[in-house]
Amino acid sequence: DPTNPSQILARYGFLDESSSATYCKWIAEEASSEIFNMGYPSQMLFYQDGGISNEVWDVLLYTELGKISPEEQQSFYQAHLMGDEATKSNYHNQYFPQTLAAIQQHVNYVLNELEELGVWQRTKMDTALHPRLPLIMKHNEFVKNTFQLVQQNLNNMMS
Repeated sequence: DPTNPSQILARYGFLDESSSATYCKWIAEEASSEIFNMGYPSQMLFYQDGGISNEVWDVLLYTELGKISPEEQQSFYQAHLMGDEATKSNYHNQYFPQTLAAIQQHVNYVLNELEELGVWQRTKMDTALHPRLPLIMKHNEFVKNTFQLVQQNLNNMMS
């Protein structure tokens, strides 16, 4: 997947800094066939310009609806299957605050984890023991920068 530098790093051992996006790093507690049909995880991307893929919005809304109303969750999923963008848009508008909060919480969590990891990495910079650490740190910086732009984008949506 050319849009996932994390996967390229893990599989081939190098960082593709030309990638326009990175996986949003959201992990489902219980991955259902429905969310896989909605693009989880492969299409759940954050873009370097702060953009968020539609699949992120869809999967997180679907997940939030499961907490609120299983009937509405299924209705949203049926609209997705049927390609009924008008119904999906209505759901996104109605539950925008909940979806926005879920994405913000996730982004804030990942940024905090990256910050803590960065502190650890900088204090353990023993490349003899961890020869790939500089590459991993560079990858984490790429992800952090992307997530910060997404965070700014989300903050702008609140105002």
